[in-house]
Amino acid sequence: MRAAVGDGGGTDGDIVVVGHADLAPDSVPLVESALRTRLARRPDRGGMAMVRTGAGTPLVSGRAARASGCPLAVVIPTRAGMPAMPPRHDRMATGELLTLADQVRLVAYDPLDRASCIGADERLVAAGGLLLAVWDGSPSNGRDATAHLVTYARARGVPVEIVWPAGAARQAVWPAAAPD
Repeated sequence: MRAAVGDGGGTDGDIVVVGHADLAPDSVPLVESALRTRLARRPDRGGMAMVRTGAGTPLVSGRAARASGCPLAVVIPTRAGMPAMPPRHDRMATGELLTLADQVRLVAYDPLDRASCIGADERLVAAGGLLLAVWDGSPSNGRDATAHLVTYARARGVPVEIVWPAGAARQAVWPAAAPD
């Protein structure tokens, strides 16, 4: 695994993947398959898939990137230059993502602060060449910022592709985000 420290990095060939953290369990294989197919048809076979660490879409994206042969960059939070502990509900996913990663990018943000996480996602989107949004089309709701990130990318001229396969759904209840 290669590691890089910086503020998100990215090149025009990078594909940033964002989306819902609350995918229903039956939707995970559907979304993973759709992402795997999309990542496998990268036009120049260059660039990386980039995700901010976490459960749901980031983990599914990491698995899809690995299966498609697309290099994966995982962005993890830092505080004062040191990796920060992810929230409890994201720890298993973070561990798996780190094993899948070709590159780890350390970015200063607080994983327990929604606005800080959105800011980190915005920096990724602005640095990427394409946004893949695992999004059901719903508006932002105070917890999920996927709609905001789609709007943000479009406003900056970053191409956006929506990935929401037939049969995909979200969980009715969000997992608890207990601070540690």
